[in-house]
Amino acid sequence: MAIPSAFIDELVARSDIVDVVSDYVRLSPKGGSYWGLCPFHGEKTASFHVLPDRQIYHCFGCSKGGGVISFVMELENLPYVDALRLLAKRAGMEFPEEDLDESSRRQRARLLNLNKEAARYFHSQLHLPVGREGLEYLRGRGLSKGTMTRFGLGFAPESWDGLIKAMADKGFDKRDLLDAGLAVSNQKGGIYDRFRNRVMFPIIDLRGDVIGFGGRVLGDAKPKYLNSPDSTVFNKSRNLFALNLAKTTKLGRIVLTEGYMDTIALYQAGFDCAVASLGTALTADHAKLLSRFTKEVVIAYDGDAAGVQAAGRAIPMLEKAGLKVRVLRINGAKDPDEFIRRYGPDAFSRLLDQSENYVEYNLRQLRSRYDLTDPVQKTEFARAAAEMLAEMESPVEREVYAGQISDLTGVGKSALLQEIQRSRDQRLRSAKKKQARRDMTPVTQVQPRARNMKYENPRSARAEEGILRLLILDGSLLEETEGLDTQQFSSPYLGKIYEVLRHRLQEGRALQLGMLEGELKREEIELLADILNQPEAIENGKKAMADYRAILDTEQMKKGAADEAALLAAREKYRQKKSI
Repeated sequence: MAIPSAFIDELVARSDIVDVVSDYVRLSPKGGSYWGLCPFHGEKTASFHVLPDRQIYHCFGCSKGGGVISFVMELENLPYVDALRLLAKRAGMEFPEEDLDESSRRQRARLLNLNKEAARYFHSQLHLPVGREGLEYLRGRGLSKGTMTRFGLGFAPESWDGLIKAMADKGFDKRDLLDAGLAVSNQKGGIYDRFRNRVMFPIIDLRGDVIGFGGRVLGDAKPKYLNSPDSTVFNKSRNLFALNLAKTTKLGRIVLTEGYMDTIALYQAGFDCAVASLGTALTADHAKLLSRFTKEVVIAYDGDAAGVQAAGRAIPMLEKAGLKVRVLRINGAKDPDEFIRRYGPDAFSRLLDQSENYVEYNLRQLRSRYDLTDPVQKTEFARAAAEMLAEMESPVEREVYAGQISDLTGVGKSALLQEIQRSRDQRLRSAKKKQARRDMTPVTQVQPRARNMKYENPRSARAEEGILRLLILDGSLLEETEGLDTQQFSSPYLGKIYEVLRHRLQEGRALQLGMLEGELKREEIELLADILNQPEAIENGKKAMADYRAILDTEQMKKGAADEAALLAAREKYRQKKSI
């Protein structure tokens, strides 16, 4: 069954888009709207804005736009119904669960409940004799009882079916455990516990639900760390450990660590800003997720070769997401956890303040590959450094770092700047050639979206857009559209949207973009958001509507005349062919 439209309308009315977006994006008021860095693509200059009077968001950089529901769907990676559920919880409204598809709703709720019960089971085992080894391991890592409780840490006994039996007593069956990734099936059709003899770390999403687990083995078994597989409720590439806590930090930055223990150790030491990826390398989705909650990320990976490589991969992704990136240089310890235990929180705080920006870090890593006492290698280093600095957009930053390289190598600053410019020119020529090849390569037609939409009759379509805009801004103007039907619209997209708007207004229902997101497709919502983002003098609404309709009439007459002329020409051609 469909969710009642009255519920959706009330939910959207009670979910002010500025308030909702502000939970994810830092917004600044400017000229009657609010601006911030787009959460959907990497940028350093704000092109994302929210219009409170029209209850829409729109990005001039990536063209994404819509209402409050589509914003939550896009950013939280949620299906429509789950986005409604999240907004309802936020607004304090009771969600009409009985009106949903029972099978999909129950499956998700059941898996989340199973994960919660599994987390309770693992936590209880930690404090029983069977979990003694796990408890000793965590205590040996310096964790207090309070920290273990706060993170819900637990222990999976070395048993093939300990969790299976415990969950069966709670009413969960074999299929549930397999779907949640808590059990594994064998060739004979039986199942066994996925996690055995492991310290357990529950993974909690931004809404506070347990969506998966990470397990650290005690002993020599492989792998050392085992994570839940992706499931209906868990995607390791789109979630970060402890972000549910770090999102509220007041420290002004988020520290990115390699693992669970580093993150937990930082929290215990007073740094409530640490997160870790979930058994996978940092992804672009992770970077975008972080950009919603901070402007600065400090990479605090281990100082070994693997950590250096991981940092090298993470830096460009974080920078592309519009984040200021710094890299922690840990001396005297292999990781943040060991450093804090050895030198204390105050020393780590000073270390954070002294962290290198990503340019300094990259240059230091580059320098480590060359012997600067050798003139040949010194020259090669200077050339490689110049090529690295050529990627920087700011001429001021290029000059500052060119000066540092000059001091380090003895190569003249002017010569380095010339080398940097040569490299930039070469990159530009290469980019132009690639673009020229792309322009010459035929591409398959894709579904048009927002301002990229190609209308068959642009003049008529702009007037059609104006009609839609006026109807949303002032529903009383529906009277001025009497006699207008979808057949007069040159664009089928705009005609469909007009039909939806007209139907709602005829029923006396409110018109707000967020209320339409269950009736229109994603590309239609983005198109409508773009249309609403255009200026319109509503005080002259009746005259504007008349003008737009006049354009439609004129263009339709032109089309009719053209069609008639084409028909006459076809008839004449046919007549001449018959007479031969």
